[in-house]
Amino acid sequence: MEKPKHPQRFAKRMEAIPEALSIYINQIVYDQRRMKRDVVALSLGEAFFDIPLMDFGKLDPEQAFHYSDSRGLPELRTKIAQYYLNHYGAAVDPESEILISAGSKPIIFMCMAALVDPGDEVLIHEPAWLSYQEHAQLVGAVPKFIPFDQPVEDLSSYITDKTRLVVINNPNNPAGRVYSPDELQAVYDQAAKVGAFLMVDEAYSDFVVDERFVSLADLIPDKTGALTVNSLSKNMGMSGWRIGYVIAHPDVISQVLKVNQHVITCAPSVLQLYLATYFDQIIAVTLPQVRDVVEKRMRVAAMLDNLGLECLSGSATFYFFVSIGDFPSSSLNFALELLVSEGIAVVPGSAYGKSTERYIRISIGTESEERIYKALQRIRDLTGVKSFDVHALQERMKAAGVRPWMA
Repeated sequence: MEKPKHPQRFAKRMEAIPEALSIYINQIVYDQRRMKRDVVALSLGEAFFDIPLMDFGKLDPEQAFHYSDSRGLPELRTKIAQYYLNHYGAAVDPESEILISAGSKPIIFMCMAALVDPGDEVLIHEPAWLSYQEHAQLVGAVPKFIPFDQPVEDLSSYITDKTRLVVINNPNNPAGRVYSPDELQAVYDQAAKVGAFLMVDEAYSDFVVDERFVSLADLIPDKTGALTVNSLSKNMGMSGWRIGYVIAHPDVISQVLKVNQHVITCAPSVLQLYLATYFDQIIAVTLPQVRDVVEKRMRVAAMLDNLGLECLSGSATFYFFVSIGDFPSSSLNFALELLVSEGIAVVPGSAYGKSTERYIRISIGTESEERIYKALQRIRDLTGVKSFDVHALQERMKAAGVRPWMA
């Protein structure tokens, strides 16, 4: 008797959610490198710092090997609060205004789960980190977008009575733009008129080095209606450790805490304890390297200008959002052609919004300037082609063992 097949029915909401395009590209990089192929990785969303490994043996195993506070280890919350006070002038109560979890990605999702009902609108300013809209859809919300060429001060023309949350990335990934205090205040004020929250993702806050970075946590001291999300991934060069946090009003923290308790329980205790113990030493090592990366960014900006490659304005992070000009196909096909034929990985602009389809994101955090310049030359050459054979690209992808993107 033939065994009946399981129907394997999936949730309908997943039909509208593609796989993360940046992670798809980076997985190709990992796979190609495992096959001993040289790939210039201008797609990785991190900077590689030289960070010494401190002594894990000094950590208390009774704390390190077991569950810890779902809000986050008190010692680490205190360190983060002190850092925000010292560097950004923001007073934060570590007892009631901070929650630490396993990376800022889960925190952003958990904040949406705590604040947004199905059918509510989440308003996002493009170019926008690609998971914001998918997080919104996963909680049943409707993502709406402000095109990249529209100023955030014009939020009123996009906000509606259904708007529940406004999301901004400051400094911006992928363009490197830094929002001014006046811009942030204008967005907050307009969101507040309809009772919407403002969430600012500050994951690249320390990459603002020649001007004072204004945190939302400082701009809105009582934190009513204001959520500040950050992590120790980008600023400390520890993306793989997955430690992130949210700063918000105690009432918001209490709601997000419930989601965290049911989904995560707590961030990894051993990593929290390590960071709390060595926080100051790590910062002393990484902050000078952050400045080095920003100075490198300035030199790469000169390369782009020299090669005639246009990009969106920005001064922070380790990214550039570069125009692909009149390339006769999509930004996804541009990126795949570049990767398969030239061994150069970038992220398609379509990942960051419909209004930015004609761009690619390049990251300068992991490659030498010599390799970056050579890659930029090939990017310039590809922007100038007059025709493009998509079928031939698909054949080259198949030969290289590269699967199609699951849109």
